[in-house]
Amino acid sequence: MQRLATRAAFGKTGLEVPPIIFGTSCLGNLYQALPWDTKLAIMREWFKWVEPPVTLDSAGKYGAGLALEVIGRGLRELSVASEQAVISNKLGWVRAPLRTPEPTFEPGVWADLEHDAEQRISYGGILECFEQGCELLGGDYAPEIVSVHDPDEYLAQAASDDERKARFEDIVGAYRALGELKAQGRAKAVGVGAKDWRAIRELADAVELDWVMFACSLTVMRHPPELLSFIGELASRGIAIINSAVFHAGFLTGGSFFDYREVSPGDEADKELFEWRERFFAVCERFDVLPAEACVQFSMSVPGVVSIALNTSKPSRVQQNVAAVQAEIPSKFWAAMKEEGLVARDYAYVG
Repeated sequence: MQRLATRAAFGKTGLEVPPIIFGTSCLGNLYQALPWDTKLAIMREWFKWVEPPVTLDSAGKYGAGLALEVIGRGLRELSVASEQAVISNKLGWVRAPLRTPEPTFEPGVWADLEHDAEQRISYGGILECFEQGCELLGGDYAPEIVSVHDPDEYLAQAASDDERKARFEDIVGAYRALGELKAQGRAKAVGVGAKDWRAIRELADAVELDWVMFACSLTVMRHPPELLSFIGELASRGIAIINSAVFHAGFLTGGSFFDYREVSPGDEADKELFEWRERFFAVCERFDVLPAEACVQFSMSVPGVVSIALNTSKPSRVQQNVAAVQAEIPSKFWAAMKEEGLVARDYAYVG
């Protein structure tokens, strides 16, 4: 397999991105603490299989800044020039001292961390996040793509309508700060990523965006017509779209987590999920299609989606993820998926 060289315009920013963006939460010890050699091997594989500049998606929340530190150290050890890596930093969390046995910001999610993280979503807070992120990366590298991290979760914490309005103003202030960073030339693209796509729709009417990232929203399992309509609106405005979490946290490829919670076939509430996956696997087997490739190709099928963010904790999987982006799925497979009711019959972009 040759290195992936295709690229697409990233909205109106002047940047170009490959069809795969590499997620980096594993570098921040998501669920497990990977050895340094494994982390470095993952990073080496990025540049082995994608023609630079390679695009990386990270966040101050990932391991309380650990992922950013690992990226900076790893790029230096691999002698990667700054122009060969485009870094996205999702902002909203700053590193803080660890005063409890485990971090308070997401208990049970991150392994062996030496720091905690605190949320900072406001005009001043987002600037603090940006500066700390640059420090963690080191002087050789800086993020060119910036956003507010999971504003939907920040809004969901509101206990009243008034508090929600105040939190929304916090987010608008954060975007004012990001706009200033872009005007100063310190960032090239401002966007938003969220698990609840409706929060993105609300923000898209209130702030200026260059790109959006949907997580757990546009997948082979879930593709509501309202979301597809919204994506069409974004594309018509020249806003680039990144799709992520298209395996529903690994569930669609055989994992035991669905959208970041552990699920069980013995739990009545999870029964439908496992039944859907069993039928999906059966169609994949019938047409000799890898479930991961089906998930990726479906999630890239909507016009306006320029790239897909994929994350792995295994160096050997990097090549497989790149291959999934380039896979060709037979139309008969998609026809069968529609016949089985696994894909909406009126979904126009496959089959």
